[in-house]
Amino acid sequence: MARIAIFHNLPSGGAKRALYEWVKRLAGRHTLDVYSLSTADHDYCDLRPYAAHHTVLPFEALSLFQSPFGRLNQLQRRRDLGRLQTLYRGLAGQIDAAGYDVVFSNPCSFTFIPLLHLSLKTPAVYYLHEHFPNRVQRSIPRPYEHRSPLRDAVDRLDPLIPLYYARLATLQRRAAGRVACLLSNSAFTSWQLREDFGLSSQVVYLGVDSQGFQPLPETQRGEHVLSVGELSPRKGFDFVIESLARLPQEQRPALRLACNRQLPEERAYIEALARQRGVHLEILSNLNSAQLNLEYNQAAALVYAPYLEPFGLVPLEAMACATPVVAVAEGGVPESVVDGFTGRLTSRAPRAFAAAVAEVLANPATARAWGQNGRARVLERWTWERSTEELERYLLDPRGGAAQ
Repeated sequence: MARIAIFHNLPSGGAKRALYEWVKRLAGRHTLDVYSLSTADHDYCDLRPYAAHHTVLPFEALSLFQSPFGRLNQLQRRRDLGRLQTLYRGLAGQIDAAGYDVVFSNPCSFTFIPLLHLSLKTPAVYYLHEHFPNRVQRSIPRPYEHRSPLRDAVDRLDPLIPLYYARLATLQRRAAGRVACLLSNSAFTSWQLREDFGLSSQVVYLGVDSQGFQPLPETQRGEHVLSVGELSPRKGFDFVIESLARLPQEQRPALRLACNRQLPEERAYIEALARQRGVHLEILSNLNSAQLNLEYNQAAALVYAPYLEPFGLVPLEAMACATPVVAVAEGGVPESVVDGFTGRLTSRAPRAFAAAVAEVLANPATARAWGQNGRARVLERWTWERSTEELERYLLDPRGGAAQ
C-alpha cells in the first residue's frame, strides 16, 4: 500500500470524471490525500468520500480591468502566475514534509501543468488530459464574436500579450521537465508534447463505465443521430449540420445534441444554422448518466466531429452502448474508433461525412454489427479497471515506469 498525494484544480468535465474513476478504484488499495484549490469544482465527481484527507487552498484570480483598460489584463494574469508560484511553493513544502511515496498530479485550470512541480521534491506523475491548450490553435471564428480588423491589428502589436504567453510557456516547460513521469491520454497528445517541448510521455488510455453505459435491449433505436459535448465552437456541431444538409431531405436524419455546458451565443448560432440548412435540431441539457445512456441507445448513430480532440470519451460511451460511430479522423479519435469495424472515420469534408452517415442509416445490419463490435471492444480494451492498473504501475514506480 502506498501513500499518494493527489493534486488537481479541475472544473467539471471529462478530466475530473477520469480522476474520479481512478480515485474510486485506487482508494481500496492505497491511502489517498487530495489537495486542490478553491477554484476547482469539488462537488462534481466528488473525491472527498475516497480521500483520507481533503485539503483546499484558497485562491482567487485577480479582477480583470474593463474597457478602456482591458489591455492591462495580461499584466493581471502575469501577476497571477507569480501568486500561484508562491502558493504552490508552500504546498510543495507541505507535501514534501508529509513523506508521501508519490504525487499524482492533474491539471490546474490556470496553467494546465501545476506550478507546484517547480518546488516539489517528492516524485510526481503528471497526467496530460490534453496538451497545453495555449500551445494548440483550436480557435474557430464565429460571426457573433464581432472582431474588427483594427482590434486584430492592435492585438498583433500589443507587447503584453506575447510577454504573458512566453512567460506561461517557460513556466510550463520548466514544470514539465521536473516531473518524474509524464503520462498522456493518447498517442496524439504524447506527440504534441514531444513536438512542442521535446519531452516524452507514456500513454495511459482512459476507460469507460461499461455498466453505466450499456445496451438497453428493450429500447428501440430511432432514425435520428446524436452528438454529445459542450456547446462550444471547438466541438464541431456546425460541421455536423453542414454535413447532414448535404443529404437529400427524405434521407436527412434529425440531429439531437446532448450538451450540459452551453455557450449562449454558440447555441443561438447553431440553432440558426440548422434552420437555414433544413436540419431538424433538438438540444438537450442537464442529462445525468442514466439519461445519457438512454440517448445513446435511442440514436441510430453517434456523429462526432470536434476539432483536434485530444482523446474523446464520447465515442467510447457510444461504443459501450453498442451504438455505431461516425467521426472525423482527427486528434485521438482514431485511437478508439476502428473504421469499418466499430463505425466510420472520415476526413473533415462534409460530403464524405454525410456519405458515412447515409451508409449507417441505409444498412441496419451493418450498423448493428458495428455496434456489437464496439461493445465487445470496450469490454476487452477500454475498462476503467484496465486503465487504473496501468496508471497504478507508474504511480508505484514513477521513475522506473517512465523509462519503460
